[in-house]
Amino acid sequence: MVEARVERRLAAILAVDVAGYSRLMGVDEEGTLAALKACRRDFIDPKIAEHRGRIVKTTGDGALIEFASAVDGVRCAMEIQRVMAERNTAIPEDHRIEFRIGINVGDIIIDENDIYGDGVNIAARIESLAEPGAVCLSENAYQQIKGKLSLDVTDMGDQQLKNIAQRVRVYGIRSDGPQARAALALPDKPSIAVLPFQNISGDPEQEYFADGMVEDIITGLSRIKWFFVIARNSTFTYKGRAVDVKQVGRELGVRYVLEGSVRKAVDRVRITAQLIDAATGAHVWAERYDRKSDDIFALQDEITLSVVGAIEPSLRLAEVERAKRKRPDSLDAYDLVLRALPDVYSRMPEPSKKALVHLERALALDPNYALAHACAAECYHSLFLRGGLREENRTAAVRHAQVAIANGQDDALALTLAGFSLGMDGHDRAAAFAAFEAALAVSPSSALTYILGSVILSFAEEAERAIEWGERGLRLSPLDPWRSSAFISFALGHFHRGRYEEAAAAARKAVQFSPGFSLCHMVLAAALAKLGRLEEARAAATRVLELQPVFRYSRQLASVNCEPTLAASLGEALRAAGLPE
Repeated sequence: MVEARVERRLAAILAVDVAGYSRLMGVDEEGTLAALKACRRDFIDPKIAEHRGRIVKTTGDGALIEFASAVDGVRCAMEIQRVMAERNTAIPEDHRIEFRIGINVGDIIIDENDIYGDGVNIAARIESLAEPGAVCLSENAYQQIKGKLSLDVTDMGDQQLKNIAQRVRVYGIRSDGPQARAALALPDKPSIAVLPFQNISGDPEQEYFADGMVEDIITGLSRIKWFFVIARNSTFTYKGRAVDVKQVGRELGVRYVLEGSVRKAVDRVRITAQLIDAATGAHVWAERYDRKSDDIFALQDEITLSVVGAIEPSLRLAEVERAKRKRPDSLDAYDLVLRALPDVYSRMPEPSKKALVHLERALALDPNYALAHACAAECYHSLFLRGGLREENRTAAVRHAQVAIANGQDDALALTLAGFSLGMDGHDRAAAFAAFEAALAVSPSSALTYILGSVILSFAEEAERAIEWGERGLRLSPLDPWRSSAFISFALGHFHRGRYEEAAAAARKAVQFSPGFSLCHMVLAAALAKLGRLEEARAAATRVLELQPVFRYSRQLASVNCEPTLAASLGEALRAAGLPE
């Protein structure tokens, strides 16, 4: 018996459907059906005929069309999308009909008037990857039109399509016409979108790990009051697609985009993450994490904390640079605080005076602005500690810190700076640590809270806890602008325990990161004196007096309420180094 011969041919297959069809039908069933019929009658069917296509079959919200040429199929698709975009400009957004189109070139089986096979299936699968108003091509289709048509093509990478054994490389096409989405207005504070991390390990289990980590990062960033964070439901619409970061910024209305990848090899997982300025494409921060994968959930938590902790200071520095570029007459309270921050962070008298000019303007605009009060507290504390120990500055520091804590219970940075001012004042350490604990409740990944808290702990003679907090802060933010404070806490902790070599090494690190900060040189001088290296100790002491001519160690240690045992040991060493009492 002779079997019937199967008819095959090579063709370009176009699959099209309506994006959000169920929603449109729910809004206006009769109107949607009438609009779809009008689209087919007015231009879709005529365009298909014009480009020598054949409608194989239609469904309620889509169609399957065959072309002899990929060039004809793509031209037809782009014409349909262009006309639809023009029609939609006059239609309310929730009533717009937008098509997604996928095109593949492959071998098909013909049975009567229908077509079957992987060539058809791939077209249908890649159509689902297209954005509303856009077209996706398989690698086979792209190679047929490459160099023949002038199009804006984006390589979306290899995609694993449902029920297709081999991964398929996919390309996205969007014309420059009116169907491109209008850019959303940026919020009035730093805005960030965390895209799904790409699983490049080939291990499906890593997909869940990556998605879970991204969700945790989004949650962690959302707890930082001064960030505007796009929700997971919006960012995960980009999953599985190669995207243009600038386009994401426009479509989601964000200034910054975080993207990354996950790769598993044997018993290790490597995660890369990078923060990008969506307006310029410039990298703000990037890091790679290489860890053993013994406990995948613990690893997920660790990487989440590390990423969130590192992003906050990096983003703050980027925002400071942005604020510097704004015209002085267009600054609001937020911009004024950003402009003040570099001088606040200097912790020295003259820059603190400059910062207070901006902070006073900010508080005139917003008298209850917690972060402005917290920055003012830090500035007045710096003026008190390093500008002559004038009581009015100490009183102002405490007053601003208390207002910042009262108004900033949801602002981790305000709580941290205010707590540090109170803690360094020394007379209300309980209030200081209550502020630190509140800051960590708001933002568990706040590196600065741990770093500044470690300094207070070191003066309170809690050496081991001070070192622990400092190490935790640096693990979260290794390049933090305040990292010299962590090394001061290390130095003081080691000094208190009689580990003078370790104290000197940590103090040198502090000097390296903040060479203009007198406290770093003071602690170095004390550690070197204890080691009997008096010539080096006196050189460090000379630098203290160059930076702070009014320095007197007894008054300095008393002003931070340094615990008696530590104060006595430091005083003895500083006297030996040649610093005045």
